[in-house]
Amino acid sequence: LHPMYASDRCVVSTLAQALDLAERFPVEQVGLVVDTYHLWWDDTAADGIARAGRAGRIASFQVADWVTPLPEGVLLGRGQLGDGSVDLRRFRELVDAAGYDGPIEAEIFNPSLWARDGKEVLAETVERYRAHVL
Repeated sequence: LHPMYASDRCVVSTLAQALDLAERFPVEQVGLVVDTYHLWWDDTAADGIARAGRAGRIASFQVADWVTPLPEGVLLGRGQLGDGSVDLRRFRELVDAAGYDGPIEAEIFNPSLWARDGKEVLAETVERYRAHVL
């Protein structure tokens, strides 16, 4: 998770740290999630994604954007695709190059989006996915 969660949720903040832990276990039992919200800041993320791909440990790929200012209760601060500072397409390219071919999940925990009409938000997310992830 992003280092801002180290005080109350998790102290594993990089893919390298997660892989060091995961590699103690069989690949069939322990994988990891490449989550743009938590990894966008890490200048070693590309190396971690490549390493995870070589080890066959990418279990999931999640996209969300990092927006500022962060809201109170940062867990629900994931931005709509394209509204923040994450190079979502670059992450997708890295995950593709690492051999991941599973689903890509738009994981946008955000009360302001949840308050809107669901069909409208879904259509916007699909449009943003095509523009910023594909």
